Amino acid sequence: MNRTALRICPLCEATCGLVLTVDGQRVTHARGDRDDVFSAGFLCPKGASFGALDADPDRLTGPLLRKDGELSPATWAEAFQAAATGLGAVTGPYGGQAVGVVLGNPNVHTMAGALYPAQLVGALGTRSVFTASTLDQMPKHVSSGYLFGDPNAIPVPDLDRTDHLLLIGANPLVSNGSLATAADFPGKLKALRARGGRLTVIDPNRTRTARAADRHLAPRPGTDAALLFAMVHVLFAEDLADPGDLTPHLSGLDELRTLAADFPPEAVAAHCDVPAEDIRGLARELAAAERAAVYGRLGSTAVEFGTLASWLVDVLNVLTGNLDRPGGAMFPLSATARAPRPPRPGKGFTTGRWRSRVSGHPEVKGELPAAALAEEIDTPGEGRLRALIVVAANPVLSAPDGHRLDRALAGLDFMVSVDPYLNETSRHADVVLPPPPPARSAHYDFAFSTLAVRNTVRYSPPAVPLAPGALDEPEIHARLVLAVLGQGGPAADPAAVDAQAIQRRLGSETADPHSPVHGKDPAQLAALLGGRTGYERRLDMMLRLGPYGDGFGADPEGLTLAKVLEHPHGIDLGPLRPRLPQALRTASGRVDLVALPIAADVPRLRAAVDRGAGGPALVLIGRRHLRSNNSWMHNVPALTGGTNRCTAQLHPDDAARLGLADGALARIKGDGGEITAPVEITDTLRPGVVSLPHGWGHDRPGTRLTAAAREPGANVNQLLDGTLLDPLSGTAVLNGFPIQVEAAG
Repeated sequence: MNRTALRICPLCEATCGLVLTVDGQRVTHARGDRDDVFSAGFLCPKGASFGALDADPDRLTGPLLRKDGELSPATWAEAFQAAATGLGAVTGPYGGQAVGVVLGNPNVHTMAGALYPAQLVGALGTRSVFTASTLDQMPKHVSSGYLFGDPNAIPVPDLDRTDHLLLIGANPLVSNGSLATAADFPGKLKALRARGGRLTVIDPNRTRTARAADRHLAPRPGTDAALLFAMVHVLFAEDLADPGDLTPHLSGLDELRTLAADFPPEAVAAHCDVPAEDIRGLARELAAAERAAVYGRLGSTAVEFGTLASWLVDVLNVLTGNLDRPGGAMFPLSATARAPRPPRPGKGFTTGRWRSRVSGHPEVKGELPAAALAEEIDTPGEGRLRALIVVAANPVLSAPDGHRLDRALAGLDFMVSVDPYLNETSRHADVVLPPPPPARSAHYDFAFSTLAVRNTVRYSPPAVPLAPGALDEPEIHARLVLAVLGQGGPAADPAAVDAQAIQRRLGSETADPHSPVHGKDPAQLAALLGGRTGYERRLDMMLRLGPYGDGFGADPEGLTLAKVLEHPHGIDLGPLRPRLPQALRTASGRVDLVALPIAADVPRLRAAVDRGAGGPALVLIGRRHLRSNNSWMHNVPALTGGTNRCTAQLHPDDAARLGLADGALARIKGDGGEITAPVEITDTLRPGVVSLPHGWGHDRPGTRLTAAAREPGANVNQLLDGTLLDPLSGTAVLNGFPIQVEAAG
């Protein structure tokens, strides 16, 4: 008999509400939840395919254990005992530092991925942590860290109230938004235009979003920082800079003016291939707008000057008085954030607390560059990584030089993978621990609620019960933490991991004079927590201690998990509100417009501008597909085919010069290797640019990805050797790097 169940979609950052039709144990249909307080019924093709992904026959249904060189089915008890034994064989003689932790993009789309990795890293005592952030958004974390003292204080555009939106390297009509959680981005842009607002897009590709814009500029890839600096120059030179009410909260305005003096539009025009007058026009329009927001994404972060570009995005928001005000760029306030404390100076933000063993890359936000993972494994010497725990990550496809990493993984002493698929990376594991399908998992968006364009709170219990003998994902993570501690046997109690986290948090809160539970007994508070599971008890604690929480009785009208469960479509907590100076954690207690590391990197940008229009004949940029999200959705037939193909897009002029016809195969070469891909000729790209999507290359033996292997595509990251990084953030340069293209036979 059919029934319906509600579920927040975990397949991209939009976090749309879904109504699932369930027949027995199977999801047969998914539609948008019109009553969802955040998404109001919006649905993209990924969400509509929820049931197909949930029932993918290639999903692993039980653990795998390597025996005599082959991965074979095992019991959960055998798998965790093997994980404890194998990891112990490495940590015993070499210590926890010999084990690396790799966290992938899907990790932030799960409750388990938000709650347990920090405990896993802490149990190991390792500094070798690698995540998808250094292949994506780390420059934004670093720039926010220097500006605001908190790398997670990321301003997002107030889409519902702005009347001038400037997008840089972003295509939200396809991506649904990123680092700006906004269900129905297309509808929000349509509403912007309907109220007389203006949309400007800066992108070397005339994307779907660019085609909807009032103005589209197509600069040379990787030159966004110079273009933005020239806009800052114009604001100062023409007396258009007016931070308004922000002024008392700023430091470094004079230093910023001095730095911007070296970037007049006339000086950067050739470098960017954008007329100086167009740059001046952008700055003037931004300054004249009553409510404006500047927003940059992957095209401006995964580039040579990604941190400077990310910094300048918010510098422009500051100088036009649009930071932290309605209609501008604002700081969300998640329901599970700490309750606000009185404004005061913080510790500020630093990097380089330790460095990678081989190349000396500085730590950033507790992580090392993903591009350095292979060399940390395959370079001999003391401190070499000998084991890995990989959670929902496929760096063989997502990181530079997958061939080298492929070989390095094969040489590990031991590897554990938490993954539902046997993919290009997890095929190397000695133990594979598959989480259940998303319909059988609870869901709360810890990460994306901190980036949402409207404050809401929503929780989805599992829509379908676990299969007999299966473990839920939080229990898998908790047992893995215990395995690291040498407690992988059947007597291990995963509830102890949740209890430890609760005890630590409540102990900290009761000792804090600004907490609503200051001076109370942590044990008594823990006894008040609701929830059926350890992770629900942790969620209840975080909600009650959050900015809208009941404070364990201090505010009877405040949030608890029980109250959230009474509202299955979510609770609307209202539009974004100004949060400065309370959100600042800088040592000065102000917005630090020119931190020393930022200023020290500006001469490198100036040198690039001085080189002018010279450079490679062809550079490569990425491409996002509406029906895909990196490497983890190519095994669902409903999400492949059509325009979701791995093609090398070229401008007609470049194709003619290279003698390439539409559909012909091209050989593409970079510093890390070469690939072959079919040509797609399009005038949406500016000349001199080739575009290939990320996450393909499903042609390695030993995987179990039937649909993906039929149309494997080419791994664009094989063109990189891992040496091109943004030095401030350690982020791989995935856009704007030089390539060579020729006909393939």
